[in-house]
Amino acid sequence: MKRFWTQVTVDADRAIRLDDRPVRTPGRAALAVPTHALAEAIADEWRAVGETIDPRAMPMTGLANAAIDRIAPAPAAFAAGLARYAESDLLCYRADGPIELVARQAAAWDPLLDWARTRFDVHFEVVAGIMHRAQPPATIARLGEAVASRDAFRLAALSPLVTLTGTLVGALALAEQAIDADRLWDAAMLDEDWQTERWGEDELAAQARVGKRRDYDAGARFLATLTEDGPK
Repeated sequence: MKRFWTQVTVDADRAIRLDDRPVRTPGRAALAVPTHALAEAIADEWRAVGETIDPRAMPMTGLANAAIDRIAPAPAAFAAGLARYAESDLLCYRADGPIELVARQAAAWDPLLDWARTRFDVHFEVVAGIMHRAQPPATIARLGEAVASRDAFRLAALSPLVTLTGTLVGALALAEQAIDADRLWDAAMLDEDWQTERWGEDELAAQARVGKRRDYDAGARFLATLTEDGPK
């Protein structure tokens, strides 16, 4: 689609308008969001459009569309899909060597598990290796409840944070401001960084990581705009 508008505004209902015409989602719903901060972030994406629309350059719009069209009609089902990451959270699977990597994982990951233990009154099974070990049913249930308590927009933000890092615990910690976005990213990329330090950087992997970081940052920014002036 070519750009057809001159002015982008946010109305009193925090809906985006192009020359006073409402922007609509792919599902034809009004693109209206819970907070003014998010509305302005989306409006800025539309203001920055050149001659044609590039959806890849508009991640905030994409996440809002997902919240409205895909998640809001069935939030419980979407939340359940994210909650399943509790069954194999990255933070619970540790290396059995070398000792430097074991120590690095403990330093980065143990504080997040400790936070979750206190916050949700849960226990984690932490293992060395990649063989699956089931987490206690109470842990799965309580983390699932924590996810399900989020509204559609916060679930939209959590989705890339969980799927790109592999840690539901870390994403919840970010959502509750127990860790910042850069620290969580570094913790999630710890094993990858270790391999790069030892064996050098793979060009294709590096390119893929840039894309992952872009999508991760969009999710983190989307989440941040929801906490600035909106209810939790």
